[in-house]
Amino acid sequence: MHTSRADELDRGFTLVAPGLWAMVAVHAGALLVFLPEARPTTGVIWLAVGLFVVRTFCISAGFHRYFSHSAFKTSRWLQFSLAFIGGMGVMRGALWWAAHHRQHHQFSDKEGDPHSPMHGFLWSHMGWFIAKGNQDTREELVKDWAKYPELVWLNKHEWLPVLALIAFSYGVGGFAGFVWGAHISTICLWHATFSLNSVTHRFGPSKYEVGDTSTNLGSVALLTFGEGWHNNHHRYPARARLGEGRQIDISWWGIALLEKAGLVWGVRRGAAAKSG
Repeated sequence: MHTSRADELDRGFTLVAPGLWAMVAVHAGALLVFLPEARPTTGVIWLAVGLFVVRTFCISAGFHRYFSHSAFKTSRWLQFSLAFIGGMGVMRGALWWAAHHRQHHQFSDKEGDPHSPMHGFLWSHMGWFIAKGNQDTREELVKDWAKYPELVWLNKHEWLPVLALIAFSYGVGGFAGFVWGAHISTICLWHATFSLNSVTHRFGPSKYEVGDTSTNLGSVALLTFGEGWHNNHHRYPARARLGEGRQIDISWWGIALLEKAGLVWGVRRGAAAKSG
């Protein structure tokens, strides 16, 4: 378990970072798209789009709003499903992800923020992912989830959802499905999500004064299912709905549907969700 102080983050890169080799493998694999065997059929395109949609929702509603901020409650089986499918996004485990996001809110745009653009745009976009100080899961920040042995097990075996992604993509679409589902779709998912740390802390308007550089960007919100309303989120971190008024928040629509179906409950709304 990581025990060093958050404000003493080691930003030096390490060659043993799982994220480094994931980035190399996924981006290199995308080059296979130029092979004739990787020419996509309509079904393969739908496979890639479907994987983008499902995984984006599980990152947005699951890793972020649920695991990082406890914006709603759900059953243990759906909790594990959100963690597993979110893990297919190849952004490491849910507990690792949530711990770093909580650290981000604690030190937003200050020393100790794991991915603040104060250290450069590229650092905040993806460089932080392979820094020595960001490799361990800070279990002291996710004690609420560390009590579930299946979540701890999945976090330690973060490669299992990745293998499931590869097997599913190849099984459904063959070689072309492998290229488009496991590589192209993942790259799109990555850079849309990474833009929340970089783009929405550099560009766009801010509605609320929250003491950091977070902004609201509709274009990023569309790509990330509502996460681009980042300044709103920094004002009300634990609120399940990030968009306000007519702002499009696809993950919120999904959470609301799950609530109507009785699959989630205790959904946090309004000013009561200012902290979290």
